[in-house]
Amino acid sequence: MYTDEHEKVMDAIIKRYPRSRSAIMPLLHYVQSIDGYVTQEGIERIAVKLDLETAEVNAVATFYTQYKRKPVGEYHVGVCTNTLCAIMGGDEIYKSLLEHLEIENDGVTADGKVSVEHIECNAACDYAPVVMANWEFYDNQSPSSAKDLVDAMRSGKPPKPTRGPNRLVTWKEASRVLAGLSDGLANEGVQAGDPTLLGLKIARGNSKERGEI
Repeated sequence: MYTDEHEKVMDAIIKRYPRSRSAIMPLLHYVQSIDGYVTQEGIERIAVKLDLETAEVNAVATFYTQYKRKPVGEYHVGVCTNTLCAIMGGDEIYKSLLEHLEIENDGVTADGKVSVEHIECNAACDYAPVVMANWEFYDNQSPSSAKDLVDAMRSGKPPKPTRGPNRLVTWKEASRVLAGLSDGLANEGVQAGDPTLLGLKIARGNSKERGEI
């Protein structure tokens, strides 16, 4: 059931765009922040707001994997198993977490605290192997450290991300941010570490030697 406050926020999101249908994606994140996943009620509400067919909203919701059509954990963990992360141990991390939590891919622990998803790429190869939780980075992981991480989440005391904010927000809170609603944490913590900036440092050094800067 959507409250008057929910309706006001949805209207404010829509007003950001010259064409109202451009608000589909942030609205999907917003309804996900309310229920924890994209419900059929949420789909229908967005369709009414944007004067679209529900099929049009469904098409977007089912295309992007960030939109979940069933409940996930309070902390949703994505393990990268793409080439570099896999070579560095991502496959073993993924397997060990499923066994440790006694769940399958996209499964949720019985307490509703943690879910795990196989991710093709977290776009953080310079810190492989990488685990994400609610889209925040936990770099240079191992099976042991990843298990400690999810155990801390289940106890309600997740460590702060390696990069980014000084605390790990919940799945619903992260969804609000993706909807474009600021949580005030954007400027906290390390944004780009030394491995990420190494190429830029080398390029600038080479340019300086050539007298280009």
